[in-house]
Amino acid sequence: MSFLNAEWRKLALTNFEVEPSLLFKYLPQGTELDIWNGRCYVSLVGFMFKKVRVLGIPVPFHTEFEEVNLRFYVRHFSEGEWKRGVVFINEFVPKIAIAQVANLLYKEHYKSMPMRHRWEIKAASQEVQYDWKMGGQWHSLKVEAGLEALPLQPGSEAEFITEHYWGYSRHDEHTTIEYQVTHPKWEVYEVKNHEIKADFALNYGEDFRLLNGMKPTSVMLAEGSAITVERRRKI
Repeated sequence: MSFLNAEWRKLALTNFEVEPSLLFKYLPQGTELDIWNGRCYVSLVGFMFKKVRVLGIPVPFHTEFEEVNLRFYVRHFSEGEWKRGVVFINEFVPKIAIAQVANLLYKEHYKSMPMRHRWEIKAASQEVQYDWKMGGQWHSLKVEAGLEALPLQPGSEAEFITEHYWGYSRHDEHTTIEYQVTHPKWEVYEVKNHEIKADFALNYGEDFRLLNGMKPTSVMLAEGSAITVERRRKI
């Protein structure tokens, strides 16, 4: 039985190209940076958790909530193949219990804080916005996109960003937590506009101050799907 079953919906992904050296100190043991066409990315991602079940059981008042995270991309060689995954700098949710469980069991970096979202369907477009309150101020990630969901193109940047099926976190200097995330290929919408109002240094530390005012290399909106998070193991 999977540890967690849920849906991830309306994933807004803003992707920034950075120097690989920025991320070296965040790499869990046994992983290396996953580079696409010579580019090293960090992504600010917002989405909705829906229909959440832990070990098959819905937890009252914890079945639907927002998440915003900053992540980067890694790979780990195991049993003759590369596993492509993500490492999270921080993950924000509005539920204290979710943050505590994820941090305890998966050694992630969840923080709980006030959050809200807005989805608006217009005649020819849709707006998806995620807000979170950090340091006494509201921060936001907003994307405007078309209404037609399109399949991922093989070898595309969007495929690279969305097709990472493992999570890695540092247990200690010598041990890494590994867990699998499963979902079908996602469809994406054509993005028309975006807006980020966030202090990256305040949210994620001084290493990421350079993202303040930086234009993303790309912006995506994925429809999302049902997902599972499998049980962890140490490597």
